[in-house]
Amino acid sequence: MGNPRTDPWVGDLAGLVEFATDGIVSKTIVDEPRVKVVLFAFSAGQTLSEHTAGTPASIHILQGRASVLLGEDRHDAGPGTYIYMPAHLKHAVDALDDMVFLLHLHRGEA
Repeated sequence: MGNPRTDPWVGDLAGLVEFATDGIVSKTIVDEPRVKVVLFAFSAGQTLSEHTAGTPASIHILQGRASVLLGEDRHDAGPGTYIYMPAHLKHAVDALDDMVFLLHLHRGEA
């Protein structure tokens, strides 16, 4: 990958996916002042515990299935599911299968 701040990048996300045994692997794809994009791969059964973020965020499920907590509500999410989360929303992710998603952190003005 080139420098994400100055070079365009075209790549195969599927080729970047790596699963850790009983773990979570993350790879930053873009890191700009206004947006950060991270590719996550969760082994089945892994959990990103309940937390909040100071900026709005979105996730796009690419592979596998997850149970996603948004506030007090749980949602089943599979390939193609897109979820937008306002800043400070309590959320968590539980991988039901080996699961891959893109996270976008929307940072606002540069």
